[in-house]
Amino acid sequence: MNKSVSSKDDINAKSKDESDLLSDLKISAHEANIHYRVGDATRPVLPRGCKVAIIVHICNDVGLWGKGFVLAISKRWKGPAKVFKSKENYEIGTTDFVYVVDTDEEKIIVANMIAQVGVRRNKNTGLPPIRYVELEKCLRQVNDFIDTLDEQASVHMPRIGCGLAGGEWDIVERIIYRSLPDRDVTVYDLPN
Repeated sequence: MNKSVSSKDDINAKSKDESDLLSDLKISAHEANIHYRVGDATRPVLPRGCKVAIIVHICNDVGLWGKGFVLAISKRWKGPAKVFKSKENYEIGTTDFVYVVDTDEEKIIVANMIAQVGVRRNKNTGLPPIRYVELEKCLRQVNDFIDTLDEQASVHMPRIGCGLAGGEWDIVERIIYRSLPDRDVTVYDLPN
């Protein structure tokens, strides 16, 4: 179904930024250090020698928490929802890091990444809620955060941005590779 967009440059700035980003994503996904496993991303399996797991997921910019992967997070830990819901401003392209396990043996940190506008497809443009430019920005914040840690960290996630946010995995996968170079990333698919 084709949708026409009203003037005002025919496309908003975010769409232009995303078009530029998508045309720049020329990295082959098979070169990525992304591992796939069947399981639950809230129960990360760490690589040998790694004590820190960062679980990343996408949040919306309207403050809603209650569908999708956040349900699995909330079932295990209350902190990420509490931090998200206590925000006064849900600025797209920002990330909050919430320690949910912090012991000498293991650290699990949940990264609430705001990379979704609203919760539904835009009626005027047809764009899904995910914003790829902001997703890349958030994942780069995760990469920078890892650099501040004293220990080796690995990144864990479901197929972020491809459920309720309406994104395409082949695009998200390339953004992950570009944003998290040289990081151990595990993507979890739930069993059938």
